[in-house]
Amino acid sequence: MKRDPASSFRQNRNALLLEILEMTVEKSRILCYSIRLKSQPEKGMFLMDLKDRTAVQLWCGTPPAGESDPEQIPVITPYAPPVWKKNHRALVIFPGGGYTALAQYEGYGFAEYFCEQGYYCFVVNYRLGKDLGKGGCHYPAQLSDAARAVRLVRSWADELGYRTDKIGVIGSSAGGHLAASVSILPQLGLILPEEGDVAKISSRPDFTILCYPVITLGKYTHQGTRMNLLGEHFDPADEKRLSLENSINEKTPPAFLYHRLGDTAVPCENSIMYARALRKHGIPFELHIYEKGNHGGALAQGHPWVAEALRWIETL
Repeated sequence: MKRDPASSFRQNRNALLLEILEMTVEKSRILCYSIRLKSQPEKGMFLMDLKDRTAVQLWCGTPPAGESDPEQIPVITPYAPPVWKKNHRALVIFPGGGYTALAQYEGYGFAEYFCEQGYYCFVVNYRLGKDLGKGGCHYPAQLSDAARAVRLVRSWADELGYRTDKIGVIGSSAGGHLAASVSILPQLGLILPEEGDVAKISSRPDFTILCYPVITLGKYTHQGTRMNLLGEHFDPADEKRLSLENSINEKTPPAFLYHRLGDTAVPCENSIMYARALRKHGIPFELHIYEKGNHGGALAQGHPWVAEALRWIETL
């Protein structure tokens, strides 16, 4: 009798779990779990059934850099690939939205697609600013959420069957700024401290995919993104380091960038500046600038960038 691969996967995974504790939330269908493994210390949160695609809170308790609006609790939603397609890689996905909203087609839409290519995918709903910087959460809240997400995903690798050194981030627009930020800033020590075993795990992704990203907060920035990230009152030093072309260093991971020449919201100079800084530091990258199209587009079905990105990942 032929065994169901998904059933076998669930049985193998569940054998690793000794204790699962549901901790919170009612209204939003957000769950927070704590687990202990047989021979490992407590690693933080875990999802009970990946096929449910249920969001879990990034933080158990108050997150660093301030609490968010109750309706904007930072969460991470896992997407498991078909067992027979698993390629032992994972992607942490940051949707765009100007740091004031989340474009779900750049989150769950990406997850659905890349899952079918064999990737474990994790969509992150991070904390947001609002009212052009007058409210909500500002830097470094978003960076703390992003670093936490990468650490959690890396902590789950053994149980879920992907490699700890094949974990990438992908972000679009403002989500691209966040994906680039978590690729750069924690390696410079520019992140708030975190407690617990998960904090000991590296938050550095192994590769970065940036889709029409905001990179600079200078001349070519998207002003709404800049204001929502920094807030009304900010340290000029933060503005400089969050212009990420200034902060790229030898520890920054390889990157794939895609932009469109007709993008008037976030000019392609953003991607060019990032690529130029990567080149200066000898870091591998691919930069694809397409003539037609404006800002956004996400997967842009039929567009060659997706196939190019998948090919590039295979070279790493």
